[in-house]
Amino acid sequence: MSEEFDAIVIGSGITGGLAAKELCEKGLKTLLLERGRNLEHQGPDYLDWMQPWERTYHGADPEWYTERHPHLKQYFANPDALDWFVTHDVQPYTSEPGKPFNWIRTYNLGGRSMFWSRKTFRMGEADFQSNRSDGHGVPWPIGYADLAPWYDYVERFIGVSGNTDGVETLPDCVVQPAFDMNCAEEDFRDTVETRFPGRRVIISRVANLTAPTEDQIQLGRGQCQARDICRNGCSYGAYYSTQSAALPAARRTGNLTVMTDAIVSRLESDPETGRIKSVEVIDTNTREVRRHTSRLVFLNASAVASAQILLNSTSENNPNGIANQAGVVGCYLNDHCGGIGVRGTITRFSDTYYFGRRPTGFYVPRYRNFGEPGEGYLRGFGFQGEAWRPSWQRGADRAGLGAEAKMAMRTPGPWSIRLNMFGESLPRRENRMSLHPTKMDQWGIPLVHFDAAHGANEERMKEQAARDGAAMLQAAGYDRIEIDREDEPVGNKIHEFGTVVMGADPSESALNAFNQAHTAPNLFVTDGAAMPSAGCQNPSLTYMALTARAADYAVQRLKQGDL
Repeated sequence: MSEEFDAIVIGSGITGGLAAKELCEKGLKTLLLERGRNLEHQGPDYLDWMQPWERTYHGADPEWYTERHPHLKQYFANPDALDWFVTHDVQPYTSEPGKPFNWIRTYNLGGRSMFWSRKTFRMGEADFQSNRSDGHGVPWPIGYADLAPWYDYVERFIGVSGNTDGVETLPDCVVQPAFDMNCAEEDFRDTVETRFPGRRVIISRVANLTAPTEDQIQLGRGQCQARDICRNGCSYGAYYSTQSAALPAARRTGNLTVMTDAIVSRLESDPETGRIKSVEVIDTNTREVRRHTSRLVFLNASAVASAQILLNSTSENNPNGIANQAGVVGCYLNDHCGGIGVRGTITRFSDTYYFGRRPTGFYVPRYRNFGEPGEGYLRGFGFQGEAWRPSWQRGADRAGLGAEAKMAMRTPGPWSIRLNMFGESLPRRENRMSLHPTKMDQWGIPLVHFDAAHGANEERMKEQAARDGAAMLQAAGYDRIEIDREDEPVGNKIHEFGTVVMGADPSESALNAFNQAHTAPNLFVTDGAAMPSAGCQNPSLTYMALTARAADYAVQRLKQGDL
């Protein structure tokens, strides 16, 4: 391809798709590179019209699936969707002994925007100040006020359902009408907020349209139908993804070129200026190696893959890789901690049920070390939860045939509730990913090697969460309360971040306050790699706000002739 581009975006997921949209709308001819296959919105790969009886094994979870792909099972136990994910036998990685890492990947256009949980929470001012205040990690070079208008901007574009809740640890969003809590959740909320002053229970804010705006309708998006099968693809375009929103917006400008099956192996920089002068791409079908040039490069391959590309971009001037003058690329690899689930049942409300399959649940925002002290740990945690009555589907793994078995499924089971803990892990420089010194993948690129684990701070936090969750369920009248404890490895929450952190001091960070590489002025990294920390909230909204802000800054600098 000989066409000249103003900008190249590497990766088409949550941030790459948005970066391409922003740059195209600002008039830049933009090439979007995706290492995976093409995946069309509303195309044959979408599974949202597949009925349960049409699925492989009727939707059951066969043992071979569990054995071959244990890292995928807990997230997406659907054999029909296996092609959406990267399996370890296709693209392996390595980990330090005793430190497993669960790296969930998808190689297709749209990346993980096709099956994210769509929880859209802002970080608060305390989250931006935590690294500085307790001395763990690289201090953020920006605060909440710097990002607040970009949160607004992104929320209006993607569409977020929820309420304005007035929670200090969880700043309010620009929202569309919220989904309702069911009666059991409302009862739990009322009890918790009465018995535990300072704690709140709110409906989760989620990127599913409930009242599409005119612009969202023009992009082909429709209202959420509450089918709760979002991870099968949404032909309505109701949940935000690159396919449903970012690509249509970018394409209508006439400035977008999309190239799939294109693995970016490395970047090449000018030894005098540090500028990225070319992007090296391997065609997965022909194995042809090409180089593309542009004035701007946005690296959005994901926290791990973006660092992998930079570390592999060695030269005489950059012996440790591009943007790695401080030696921090790959360091501070982080993820939320969890593995604590608290559940129980209740005999009340046996005469009530609900209609629809709401695509979200409730949320208990952080309250520890912010109002209530934490018992021997720093930072805090929140709970994501849901109350429900088991339906006929509970009979899928129950023995029995005939009229008696069918009659037993005609009425729903008792109300149940579950709380899942999401905690903030301390940033640690020693938690890292690197390039394996000898092992290569099928494309000749060094494998990723992980050396990361949660620490004692996270373990103490998890025990507090278990106690708190059980106490709240007990106060709300639930019985048969059980605490599930799982030794979750780093990566299990699929919120990996760090590795190319932003900071004010070039001696301890790779990027400046606008996600611009300190030593490569036309390179911007705006995915999770840039995050010095992430609070305990789902981080995707913050990634997108950083991306929109960086794109605006980069184009301004470009037009001024500074880049």
